[in-house]
Amino acid sequence: MCIKFLHTYNDIISLENLLEAWVEFVKGKRKRKDIREFELRLMNNIISLHKDLVSKTYRHSAYESFKINDPKPRNIHKASVRDRLLHHAIYRKLYSFFDKTFISDSFSCRLNKGTHRALNRFRSFVWKVSKNNTKTCWILKCDVKKFFASINHEILMSILDKYIQNGDILWLLNQIIESFCSVKRGVGLPLGNLTSQLLVNIYMNKFDRFVKHKLKIKYYIRYCDDFTIFSKEKNWLENLIQPVKNFLWNKLKLTLPPNKIFIKTSASGIDFLGWSHFPDHRVLRTTTKKRMIKRIKESPTMETINSYLGLLKHGNTWKLRQEIMNLL
Repeated sequence: MCIKFLHTYNDIISLENLLEAWVEFVKGKRKRKDIREFELRLMNNIISLHKDLVSKTYRHSAYESFKINDPKPRNIHKASVRDRLLHHAIYRKLYSFFDKTFISDSFSCRLNKGTHRALNRFRSFVWKVSKNNTKTCWILKCDVKKFFASINHEILMSILDKYIQNGDILWLLNQIIESFCSVKRGVGLPLGNLTSQLLVNIYMNKFDRFVKHKLKIKYYIRYCDDFTIFSKEKNWLENLIQPVKNFLWNKLKLTLPPNKIFIKTSASGIDFLGWSHFPDHRVLRTTTKKRMIKRIKESPTMETINSYLGLLKHGNTWKLRQEIMNLL
């Protein structure tokens, strides 16, 4: 039986929550043109949004779309300031509740989790399965096809309905979810929304629980749409592929393309979250390294360099750090 979300609709749309959401949302963004324009009439804009939410006449506006390469091409959809403010207000109330329902080995877009903790968890699982690198550790690595673009709205709303009994909150979440579609109506979430980060974790939590409680898999890590399973037996991992594929498609309408399913030993090196992992060390993936060097050359500021040097502390990168310092 699911625990229930106890906040009310008014807790989310109150002027107090909208104002607190604005303070959090605007950090580091005040120089942007759309932010400055919204802030010129801040209280009027927030009160207007609040009134639309109270009367339930609120409608999400259209998105501004653009492409980035990070490292592969991605379509980003940016909402208006008004809508992004509401996203933050919703996130403030929903995150802490839903985060408690997630498994500990889900690392994407969560407080006190993130990439570095996922990398360390990966290494610890290799050590445990391999008995401190004295046995062979096999790793199944999978990547969901077009993850954000494949989220089914009806399934997502049915999952939310199990936790949230308040009809007004469900109406508001439906407004956000239905504000975007990818290849067809009723499918897809925008990469640019803060709410999308939480919603995809809620969506994939159903899969996480299947893996942990039905398949009884002990050594499992998920970061967004990438997941890995560790075992001392290759055949056992091979036999998992079909049940995993069946669940993802039958329950979540997600697919695993054959070219994104790998079973390799830890000794042969596994690509995960931008690093190539080996039993006793990890090195930055070549494509990640090239992208980093390119960005530093384009913007050779100390802020950029220190950011990357901080990243590189988490692997065997002494030579690469020296190469970066030579760019100064």
